[in-house]
Amino acid sequence: MKPNSLPAFYAACAPSSESAVGVLPPPDMEQGVGHFNVFPLADLRGAPPMTFNRRSYYKITLCRGRSQVECADQAPHVGNNTLFLVTPRVPYRWLPLTEDFTGYSCLFDDAFLLPARTGVELAELPIFQPGAYPVWDVAEADCAVLEAIFEKMARELTSGYAYKHDLLRTYLWELIHLVQKLQPAPAPLATHSAAERVATQFTELLEGQFPRQSPQPPLRLRTATDYADQLAVHVNHLNRVLKEMTGHTTTALISRRLTQEAKLLLKQTAWSISEIADSLGFTDVAHFCTFFKRQASQTPGDFRRLAVFGV
Repeated sequence: MKPNSLPAFYAACAPSSESAVGVLPPPDMEQGVGHFNVFPLADLRGAPPMTFNRRSYYKITLCRGRSQVECADQAPHVGNNTLFLVTPRVPYRWLPLTEDFTGYSCLFDDAFLLPARTGVELAELPIFQPGAYPVWDVAEADCAVLEAIFEKMARELTSGYAYKHDLLRTYLWELIHLVQKLQPAPAPLATHSAAERVATQFTELLEGQFPRQSPQPPLRLRTATDYADQLAVHVNHLNRVLKEMTGHTTTALISRRLTQEAKLLLKQTAWSISEIADSLGFTDVAHFCTFFKRQASQTPGDFRRLAVFGV
């Protein structure tokens, strides 16, 4: 399940002999650090349909016009003014549902933001946290504010200013913080307590094992006891903390994440069901099939067959 790369993106979206519309890499990015680009979505009209996969870069997109965004194993989001974020961790696909869509998209990698030294790590922001659902509708007034930043970046990208890459980083952080402010507010969190720290460490351990890149080696941490031992706490204490913080038991959280990854592997890879079972740490295929059917209400084989037809 190799993520799509920046060269693959530009190859798929390059102007063709039939149409001059397309997306080209910035001509002078080698003069800066990392990669950054911004372009109007209209440049993607006529491009081949997007594949459902992970990307090796980040992307922030504002789409005006009815479109559908599929993210991880969540139900597709359909809206008219849609804002969505792409990270290297989560597979996604964007499908415009009208031919006259407009908007902007910017893409960048980790290296581009390194010289900024803002003191804020991208992965620390809630919108980039594991489990965040980075797709939502935005109001018309907010669309105008977002578009103004995109347009400012687009103008600067083609300027001759010697320090434009530093300025683009400033604009990008402005966009990221605005997106963070526009995200629907989550439930308020308690102050940082020992329980919250344990819950956070558990989430980091759990998410750190995904996405699965190959069938072998299998998951290192598989059970509630495995996680408790790694965190140096009693399994009953870990269960109480997670139940208090999330409303779910340790086993339920592990099972939900295993099911999510299993669905993605069934949809995205050609691995056999046996290889998927091994990768996710199940002792045998029968155990995996029983687990999956209990969680997803269908067998792995049925899920894969239906996913092929988009059902």
